[in-house]
Amino acid sequence: MHRELRSWYSPSLQKEMPVAVYGHYGFALLLIPTAAADYLEYERFQLIDSIRPHIESGKVKVFSVDSINNESWMNKSMDPRHKAIRHQQWNDYIYNEVVPFIRTMTSHETPIIVSGASFGALHSANLFFKRPDLIHGFIAMSGVYHLTEYTDGYFDEDVYFNSPGHYLPNLHDHHVLEQMRSNRPIHILSGSGAYEDPHAARGLAGVLYNKGIWYELDIWGSDKTHDWPTWRDMLPHYLETRF
Repeated sequence: MHRELRSWYSPSLQKEMPVAVYGHYGFALLLIPTAAADYLEYERFQLIDSIRPHIESGKVKVFSVDSINNESWMNKSMDPRHKAIRHQQWNDYIYNEVVPFIRTMTSHETPIIVSGASFGALHSANLFFKRPDLIHGFIAMSGVYHLTEYTDGYFDEDVYFNSPGHYLPNLHDHHVLEQMRSNRPIHILSGSGAYEDPHAARGLAGVLYNKGIWYELDIWGSDKTHDWPTWRDMLPHYLETRF
């Protein structure tokens, strides 16, 4: 399996940001880390190995990026307003730097599907909902979709507009909604075991249903806990059966 580590100084974040690239061909799968983790997390926990056959066959080319949650929502000593600002800068990094980078490594016609587990699931869904013109769908595993779960009670406009459970019910822009409705793969997955929150997955699905947006909600059994074995089962299954 081809593996390449790339890096550049991000104007959006004012720091060096690395990206791990796996594979040569296929649609682009953009992986967003969990919680306070980094761009090699999915490799360390063998999720990349679990999807290796799809990478090596040319079905998918994977791009795994860094989170900056330690510099925003997970930083207990940071002013909440500054956390929100820093997260907005990370969004800009994804849209204005990572997406063009993926285009140079694939093509302008290559679909970009974003995926993540836990906190990465919220970020994945949010990246799609905010810019369905750039992101073509998502696979969200074991997420909650109200950003206030991570903000210790803080709530402002930036929190609202990065919290799909808050802003999606109030989204009425016909053009944006039609982009979301136009044959975009939206997969919302959850286990039912320890530390999973299937009600959060059902809640997001209900919002999409009310907006007339296609989605697939898939609640796995009580043996699927909020942990890596669950996600190593979920992601290869969806790459095998849905893409």
